[in-house]
Amino acid sequence: MKSQQSTQTMKPATAAKKLGVHLPATPAEFQEGVVSRAELNELQANPPRWLVELRETGPHPRPVVAAKLGVSIAGLARGGVTEALTTEQIEALKDAGPEWLEKERATQAAVRKETVRIKKRNAERAGS
Repeated sequence: MKSQQSTQTMKPATAAKKLGVHLPATPAEFQEGVVSRAELNELQANPPRWLVELRETGPHPRPVVAAKLGVSIAGLARGGVTEALTTEQIEALKDAGPEWLEKERATQAAVRKETVRIKKRNAERAGS
């Protein structure tokens, strides 16, 4: 006997996070409904114009802003960036090169370097 499989749905906030967009910037019909797994896959495979524009110009959610600036989300907060930024604002911030941004980029680079070192050490230990 085979059971009926229900359609998997998610809240708009979850779908926006998976799509890498800022929920308040999405169309009202997206914000007010639920998104099925099939709809999410379709949005990822064939993004509508609004999704393409949001991904290009923003506003971008903090994880995307952090990635574009090369810092952590906590680094953004320490730098005073708590809201979503547009691509233009991100580029202006990069061009301005504030001290906090340079410091956070250096911190992020050190964290990545340490992560690589630990992975290498653990791999060597596992191989021994």
